[in-house]
Amino acid sequence: MRFNVPQFIEVEDKIFGPLTLKQFIYLAGTGAFVFVFYSLLPLWLTIILGLPIAVFGLALAFIKINNQPLIKILQNALKYNSSAKLYLWKKREAPDKPQKEVFKTPSAPIAPKLTRRRLKDLAWSLDIKEKIK
Repeated sequence: MRFNVPQFIEVEDKIFGPLTLKQFIYLAGTGAFVFVFYSLLPLWLTIILGLPIAVFGLALAFIKINNQPLIKILQNALKYNSSAKLYLWKKREAPDKPQKEVFKTPSAPIAPKLTRRRLKDLAWSLDIKEKIK
């Protein structure tokens, strides 16, 4: 038994001509806002307020960044700015503990190397000290 596997499931359906449902809703909402401004406000104020809203609506409908719609980018930015952040690279370091000094006990006592000359000088100094007393 064979099954038909759906293909192109990540591509949205074009419902209103070349527009998807989301694009149509963004453009219709933007057009409604601009029309309300046009009906209620003078022309110069409609242009000042309506132009940024129209540009924002067009951007929501058509701009994709890294294959993600602009609304998703704005949601992620808002979530990032409003959530708590943990900066691990600013981690406070614990104060340094003093290192214990390790002394090695010598296995054999260290004796200076005696030469013939050194031995002769030691014997002479001992003889003089005994004579002085």
